[in-house]
Amino acid sequence: MKMSRLVAFSSSLLLGAVLALTGAATANAASSVQAVDYVALGDSYSSGVGSGSYDSASGDCKRSSKAYPALWANANSPSSFAFTACSGARTDDVTAGQLSPLNSSTDLVSISIGGNDAGFADVMTTCVLQSESTCLSRIATARSYVDTTLPGKLNSVYTAIRSKAPSAHVVVLGYPRFYKLGGSCIAGLSETERSAINGASDYLNAATAKRAADHGFTFTDVAGRFTGHEICSGSAWLHSLNWLNIGESYHPTAAGQSGGYLPAFSSAA
Repeated sequence: MKMSRLVAFSSSLLLGAVLALTGAATANAASSVQAVDYVALGDSYSSGVGSGSYDSASGDCKRSSKAYPALWANANSPSSFAFTACSGARTDDVTAGQLSPLNSSTDLVSISIGGNDAGFADVMTTCVLQSESTCLSRIATARSYVDTTLPGKLNSVYTAIRSKAPSAHVVVLGYPRFYKLGGSCIAGLSETERSAINGASDYLNAATAKRAADHGFTFTDVAGRFTGHEICSGSAWLHSLNWLNIGESYHPTAAGQSGGYLPAFSSAA
């Protein structure tokens, strides 16, 4: 009887110690997240165009409370959060107008950039309004830009980020593929055009990933998380062509931000 009580008492002590250590670890993890100074840079895919709930103070930048940076900040309560991503931004715009919150205390940075430099909007306009051959030619021009000019542009913005935030963990997010091939769409672009657009997105992501790695940044591919949720999938997390609000065309919905971009960023942050 005495031995059984001793075993029970010892087990109780061990359980208490484990719970105490687990609680301490949880508290430390929460504290480490809350101590983070986070800055969100980039283009419309980071500002949240297409997800609605825009901050009126952000004007044409259309920063949304449903964009992945805001969702992550709300969930993790970092010690500071600066959101400067802006619709339409190119690499030069980031360097010239978005980096002021960065400093030696910045711990975490997120960015999506390069799509506008490569002519994303013009590619889609060309493909929607003109012939298949013209569409494919415009995509080839964009791919050439990714080969010849974009690497230097990315180098410049990544170098500027590292210079202003030397200790930050920088997460570079890519772009989704737009279309589910063989999907439910019965009109619009041809399968050849859709396949070429998807391929161009992969091409841009590969070039961006290489530049990010060369700078010691973490590249996060979101294409896999959008698989099954592309345009023509029947459960799209991307807007198709929207004539009533043309700027939201081919951008993630609120579900795309929360179900695609947020977990991709969270896993890398």
